[in-house]
Amino acid sequence: MKDLNDIVVQKKIDEYAKTHSRKTTHEVLLKIKTSLRDAYARGYITNDFARLVKTRGVNPPKRNKALSITDFKKLRNYVLQHPENEFNILVLLALETGMRRGELLAIRPESLYEYGIKVRHSISPTSEDTSLKTQNSKRDISINKEVYDLIRQIPVKENGYIFSFGGFKQSEQLAELLTELDIKKTTFHGLRDTHASFLFAKDIDIAYVSKRLGHINIQTTQNYYLVLMPEQEHQQNSEALNLLNSL
Repeated sequence: MKDLNDIVVQKKIDEYAKTHSRKTTHEVLLKIKTSLRDAYARGYITNDFARLVKTRGVNPPKRNKALSITDFKKLRNYVLQHPENEFNILVLLALETGMRRGELLAIRPESLYEYGIKVRHSISPTSEDTSLKTQNSKRDISINKEVYDLIRQIPVKENGYIFSFGGFKQSEQLAELLTELDIKKTTFHGLRDTHASFLFAKDIDIAYVSKRLGHINIQTTQNYYLVLMPEQEHQQNSEALNLLNSL
């Protein structure tokens, strides 16, 4: 550790930033800085150079894009027609509930009620802590009977959970599925966005949507999820244009 300095650490951080978002890089750097300050306090390094290391790089294009209504229906129909694949039911639940991936993986038999899911825990690939993201994330989400019956048919795993963690490769599996169906790529969080956008497109009250998503307050929902699906946005633009032409 005696050879560590800001130049060495900065070089490593810059290399990390080439394959990770600026936000992720910043979060990692904060942890490194904490460790460096601790090392300095204990006398393992002679200089407190943590403040000299900076987060660099750029944020990549947003990957969590909501699907269009057309692609939403296409994906939903496919996974409904192929429930023999457990992963398809996981995707269906993401579309139907807006639950986060970790919340979906944390579903146990006792999480189910007729007809809904009690969200009480979340699974992380980097931590054994199963706590939810926020206090408001604790919620009950209603689902229809068809989806409920499909979940009940999945054999419970030895660890007590319904869905297999599968090495936390769900992102790769989703990418493969969307490519197969010729649907633009998105992420599991993008499926959450899709659920929210679909509800907004159906004029569902924002207070209900906010509670269903487990947000801290309605403002959070407005800031992050009040984005219309492409077809809905196009429809409103056309209606506005027609209104102007009629003046």
